[in-house]
Amino acid sequence: MGNNELVDEWQRQGVHIFSRDQDQSKVKSCSSAFHKLLRKIQGVPATVDLAQLELTVLYNACVFSLAQVSQVSQVSQVQVSQVSQFQVSQAQVSQVQSLLTQGVERALQVMGKNAETSSDRPIFWRAVLNTFGDTHLCLCTLRLLCLQWAVWLSTHRLKHIQDMKEELSSLSARLSALEVEERKKSLATSNPPEIPCVVVEPRRLRELLDICTVVAQGAEWLSDGHHSEALSELRGGFTLPAPRKLLADAHILSGLCLANMGRPQMALQCYMKAVETEPCCVTALHRSIHIYSQLGNTQAEVEGLRLLNTALMRPPTPDSKMNVEVYPLHASMLLSSPSLKSLLSVPSSSSVLHNLALKCVLHGRVAEGVDHYLDLLAALHSDHPHAVGTGGVSAFPRVAELYLETAAALLLAGRPTDCLALCDEVLSTTLELLPERLTLEDPMEDCCEGSGSGSPPRPGSDLDTLDAMLWAGCAHLLQAHCQAHLKDWKLAVTHYTRCINLMGKVCIKRKGFQAQNTSVDPASRHGSKVWTLQRLKGLSFAGRGISFTQRDQLREALRDLQLSTQVSPECVSAGLWLGEVLWRLDRRREATCCWEKSFATESLVEALPLYLQEPKSSPSLDPTILRDRVENRTQT
Repeated sequence: MGNNELVDEWQRQGVHIFSRDQDQSKVKSCSSAFHKLLRKIQGVPATVDLAQLELTVLYNACVFSLAQVSQVSQVSQVQVSQVSQFQVSQAQVSQVQSLLTQGVERALQVMGKNAETSSDRPIFWRAVLNTFGDTHLCLCTLRLLCLQWAVWLSTHRLKHIQDMKEELSSLSARLSALEVEERKKSLATSNPPEIPCVVVEPRRLRELLDICTVVAQGAEWLSDGHHSEALSELRGGFTLPAPRKLLADAHILSGLCLANMGRPQMALQCYMKAVETEPCCVTALHRSIHIYSQLGNTQAEVEGLRLLNTALMRPPTPDSKMNVEVYPLHASMLLSSPSLKSLLSVPSSSSVLHNLALKCVLHGRVAEGVDHYLDLLAALHSDHPHAVGTGGVSAFPRVAELYLETAAALLLAGRPTDCLALCDEVLSTTLELLPERLTLEDPMEDCCEGSGSGSPPRPGSDLDTLDAMLWAGCAHLLQAHCQAHLKDWKLAVTHYTRCINLMGKVCIKRKGFQAQNTSVDPASRHGSKVWTLQRLKGLSFAGRGISFTQRDQLREALRDLQLSTQVSPECVSAGLWLGEVLWRLDRRREATCCWEKSFATESLVEALPLYLQEPKSSPSLDPTILRDRVENRTQT
């Protein structure tokens, strides 16, 4: 079957446009047929008469090869493992590059020109264009240049594209003029020769390449910190004929430029334009949330998270697919640079729902936050396809930590029974992992790395065991808070003691020092596991001390509250209650010093997990009364 018969067969199937939903087997079959025909033609010596046909078949075969790569790149967006698909895609792109080079070299030989291949691709193509500029093969060569442009984009060779910017800018006009000239010659001839047909007009391919180049170049300059240059490049793409999604991407990248330039309001306008261009643009919504957070607009931030969560959970509708503009290749193949993917990425639906729940709790919408936490737990235990997304932004907490956060939120909502039930779940799963004693050789590396919520430690390692101990300790701490909330001070003391005893089983052994306990300075270790260990001990001592106070056991309360302020100076309530105990013991000068220090201590509420925050359900002291005492004491 010849070239035109294959093109006719492809068009008769109703698939002459490369739809994203096209059956891969049909594309693969047609690709195989064109490549077989190309090998047949190239199996004989090149001649002037066959050169136009050969270059046209080469164009069609390469289009189908790239179409297969496009289909693989679309599938890889929704699959977890893409290593083999990436390898297949790279192999096919390399094959297209090899075919283009060999095909053009054969055409040069036919024209009697030197076919030396320059290692500099732009120089090679300029020589090709100069050679074929006034020949009947010029149109075929320009079509192949479109495919070379696509290959450069897919392999992120933006420098080659910039070097040939002038030739590529005039490509559309030259293609149109030559196509019109060819049609005129055909009409003027009574018996015109059969002209080889192409499966896709280069015009549509060039439209996609134009906007993809703008987006790719803008993203590269943005990543390199050249915000003004990136913004200028991206704005030039707003008037191009292009798929709505790519125009939306250009608006988003423009917004990122403006945000980095300190213009958050203008960035918000760009994100709004992106949503107007592509209503399903979740990236614009995600970036808007960042701006609202920076501006301190909590209400808008929470509402944005709610909308983003709804959008991520909603499956794509058939109608939305029908309205998508279809191009020969897919942008996911042409825009595959890691920096661009990072700039346009969004968190998974589970991560967004977690952030929404946390923000609601932190900003006083506790009941709403609890509902979101419970929805998240239900989603993680279901078979819902969107329960855990594939977004690469924003680390999602591990399941035990999520249970603890939910338990803390339930306690804040005044539901201690439900909180206790979740804590029991955590304790039951960690019980077998708890050692009699744990010695850590050198925690400094851990301190530098942080808590690592999104990246679990090595299975079976000491840090893995430490995680289990911390989770169990947090569960005991929350159980103690629940008993304090219920005013069962005796049981509260029991649970606080369990947490203290569990944390006492951890011994830190630093290089160059003898084994020591964990009462090292935590100020420089905020967020580390060692810091969490200190925080747990500090909160437990403070909670037990407050419980002893409620039972009028002031000596025991004084001991625990002093230990709390030593182990974890950030515990504000420990300092306030220590002053109260000292005041009751008639040590009023020391009490006023404690209160003054506590008033100056900065709260860490926003930076801490819910289960490591000081309980709001515990007995509290009136700061006004305490300040009055301090003032009266100072005056006397």
